[in-house]
Amino acid sequence: MRRLGISILTSLLLVLVAHALAASAYVSPEAVPGATTIDTVTAKVLFDAGVVFIDVRTNTDWEAGRIPGALHLELKHVYSMESLGTTVAKDQAVVVYCNGLQCPRSSEAATKAVAWGFTKVYYYRLGFPDWQAAGYPVE
Repeated sequence: MRRLGISILTSLLLVLVAHALAASAYVSPEAVPGATTIDTVTAKVLFDAGVVFIDVRTNTDWEAGRIPGALHLELKHVYSMESLGTTVAKDQAVVVYCNGLQCPRSSEAATKAVAWGFTKVYYYRLGFPDWQAAGYPVE
């Protein structure tokens, strides 16, 4: 009986480890069809030009820090064609970002924006961590 219990615990542990490894192995796509992928230097140029930045991260991430002036449209509960449309016009430039390469939210948001007919979507794949690492302003 004890041997069976150890075997079950070992199996559960292996499943949990495999799940954790799979989650951390995610890498966001390099490009989103219909959107323009930008690096951190280009993001700063767009920021300085007054382009709207949309932060699609979780509430906790948003509260911990963000690109100044960014609007928070949390992807799972707030981001929609209507919420984005009240923020920017379909022909207005907009930058979407999240937590970098391991975060799927910005690619999902960019994909949706393009599908909804937004024509100047900038996909900031490297996101907030790279912005912060570059020493750019945060709030």
